[in-house]
Amino acid sequence: MNPPDSKPLEIHDLTVAYHRKPVLYGIDLEIGEGTLTGIIGPNGAGKSTLIKTIMGMVPSNGGWIRIFGKPAKKSFARVGYVPQRESVDWDFPVSVLDVVLMGRYGHVGWLKRVGKKDRSIACECLEKVNMLPFADRQIGKLSGGQQQRVFLARALAQESDLYLMDEPLAGVDAVTEKTIIELLRDLRNQGKTLLVVHHDLSTAKEYFDQLILLNMRLVAVGEVEKTFTRDLLQKTYGGRLTIFTEVAGQSAGVKEYDKETHPS
Repeated sequence: MNPPDSKPLEIHDLTVAYHRKPVLYGIDLEIGEGTLTGIIGPNGAGKSTLIKTIMGMVPSNGGWIRIFGKPAKKSFARVGYVPQRESVDWDFPVSVLDVVLMGRYGHVGWLKRVGKKDRSIACECLEKVNMLPFADRQIGKLSGGQQQRVFLARALAQESDLYLMDEPLAGVDAVTEKTIIELLRDLRNQGKTLLVVHHDLSTAKEYFDQLILLNMRLVAVGEVEKTFTRDLLQKTYGGRLTIFTEVAGQSAGVKEYDKETHPS
């Protein structure tokens, strides 16, 4: 049971540093249930660091994180995670089905064998992302878009309540992007909560209910209509942002033109 009024994700005064160099300062966030939230900001803003810190992959230097009212480390069984594609060893000798079955370990335990039910769920998840015909193929033999679909299927197989996704739309084709967005919306409509690191400002307003604007500090968080504004985007991106179309004073078209190669 969740504590009364517990949110899927609460973060208070979170600070993270790499080699004594601060990456995130004093982050305060609350994310409500059944929402699809995009995390946007310039390169080096700490977007991926925020996701990894929530997942316990990067230690914090201060503050706290709660998931459904409990310390994050006690709630990871309820969290599905999709990493950046570039962070995965695609030469590892596992099949597509093996990768998706990894999403079931939280249910069956790492030392137990997956059963027929788990295989059935894994296949259903592959079907949802149109990858079931590739179930026996080695994961490294797939295209980038296909690999991303498989990792999304693995997250679906976890049957989580909170999903954290680190740029799931980066480098995918248009068909895969449409498939992923439709799945994310389906999950939201089922009452799931999703946080998605996103790099394309031209689609952010269309894809998400809420946005987190981040540049080492939290600039804004809230409904798209209130956060995707000229002033807040300029605060977030500074000189890296070009706003090239305006409708009724609101930015309708934006792009980030300074493509630095710092990690995000």
